[in-house]
Amino acid sequence: MTTRLLLSVSAFYLVAVLTLTHLIRAPRRRFLGSLAGGLAVAGVGVGIEVLFQTLGFWHYPSVDHRYGPVLMYPIIVLLWAGLSLIGWRILRRFRWRGEVWFLVVVAVFGTVRDFVIATLRPDLVAASLGTGLALLDLFLWSGLTALAQAVMRLVAGPSTADRLAPRPWILERIRPSQPTDHA
Repeated sequence: MTTRLLLSVSAFYLVAVLTLTHLIRAPRRRFLGSLAGGLAVAGVGVGIEVLFQTLGFWHYPSVDHRYGPVLMYPIIVLLWAGLSLIGWRILRRFRWRGEVWFLVVVAVFGTVRDFVIATLRPDLVAASLGTGLALLDLFLWSGLTALAQAVMRLVAGPSTADRLAPRPWILERIRPSQPTDHA
């Protein structure tokens, strides 16, 4: 993987997480909690990379060590921070049933994404594609997303504890601006 590609993807995810934070009205503490969750996933991810590269499930042709490219880990932090924020809103709205569906959808899309990348770009990641790896990948995507959300909850509290800021147009309806008397 080239440094330019990894930096471009990192910049994309940074903009995406900041935009997502604004759109879903996440408070500062929730945003910082999501980053802590992403950091926890990246830390665990190093161990997962070492273990499963040693077992021969996958490897990165562009690096000579047993973990992924170093610039890949900021992407992981930002990706799982974004997933944590989305999961927070789903949990807040749909409770645990929504959370279960969210984890299933993340696992399926994440696994499909990984297999598509491994198939189309073997220069980025070489994987031993098969049912075993697919099941492992499903488990990792859902488990790591749940880990990120658990860390976010430890930092920022339960999803229902946040007081969301009202939208400006709602504030206007609640307390209309005072009419001016120009007459």
